[in-house]
Amino acid sequence: MNLPKFNRKLATAIAFSGIGAAAFVAAGFPLPMLLGPMAGCLAAALAGARMEGAGHLGTFMRTFLGVAIGASVTPELLGRIPELALSLSLVPILVAAVGGIGYLFFRRVVGFDAMTSYYAALPGGMQEMILFGAEEGGNIRAISLVHATRVLVIFACVPFVATHYFGLNLDQPPGEPAASLPWHETALMIVSGLTGWRIAHAMRIPGASIIGPMLLTALLSLAGVVNSRPPLEMMLVAQFFIGLGVGVRYTGITLGELRLDVIAGLGYCVLASAACIALILAAGNFLAADFLDVLLAFLPGGQAEMAMIAIVAGTDVAYVVAHHLVRIFFVITIGKWISGYLK
Repeated sequence: MNLPKFNRKLATAIAFSGIGAAAFVAAGFPLPMLLGPMAGCLAAALAGARMEGAGHLGTFMRTFLGVAIGASVTPELLGRIPELALSLSLVPILVAAVGGIGYLFFRRVVGFDAMTSYYAALPGGMQEMILFGAEEGGNIRAISLVHATRVLVIFACVPFVATHYFGLNLDQPPGEPAASLPWHETALMIVSGLTGWRIAHAMRIPGASIIGPMLLTALLSLAGVVNSRPPLEMMLVAQFFIGLGVGVRYTGITLGELRLDVIAGLGYCVLASAACIALILAAGNFLAADFLDVLLAFLPGGQAEMAMIAIVAGTDVAYVVAHHLVRIFFVITIGKWISGYLK
């Protein structure tokens, strides 16, 4: 693994992430190690600071989240798969609704070209949508800013909704301290994260840094080798770098981009969230899950970010993650095929 050069741009991103995290801790805001770095980097970017992400190191930190999700897979969970079938079948409907509404909004209201509108509207993984959009001749910067705004806004709003409307406590630690866990199990989780990531990357699996470690750790969990989530310290570091990674997306933003792309992203968030909530309310009587679990599962936020909220909130992590995996898989599977009809 090649570590990123610790240059001034990365140092600036880490510094402002730290300031944001400290400010959120002092203010008593939920998820300070995740939302704080996101807000700190966003504020720095809007002020004109030049930053960059942590490269492979930041990606490696995301593997801890994949390990945490995989550790939640138990034999009892596998027995629940039939009851998830109906709920999971609604994901393609949600993708079609959000993507269709978003495309019309970006094309007819905002004035983006067809490919930029399409890949900005698809609620898939941020990296994949930017890559596909670039291959099809879309505006990479606009697609990037729209998806960064989607992830940031939805993710920033959910913790406050969870605490103020559902009365959940998001201050609970996402894991046990490393000192309280067997050292060999912690070491095994680190190795599983790195190995799972590299295998999934070699196989060109989308979201390799999360899905690879998740699948490998799930096998270890089912075999009874891993019996706990990653230590608290690992989860806090993962939160920090996930937040930093979203915030630095706004680096170099211009006033014109702020007025067009970011405002368009905000409008898209409203439309996408409204479509999502409408589907949840319409299908609510048929879904055997708590409303918050369904909300976290269907809202088109980032896969990593929504999974982290589910872990900290103590909700049904497996239920939430399963729906986001289906969403990402469905978008990537059909995305490029449909784009051919829009050219």
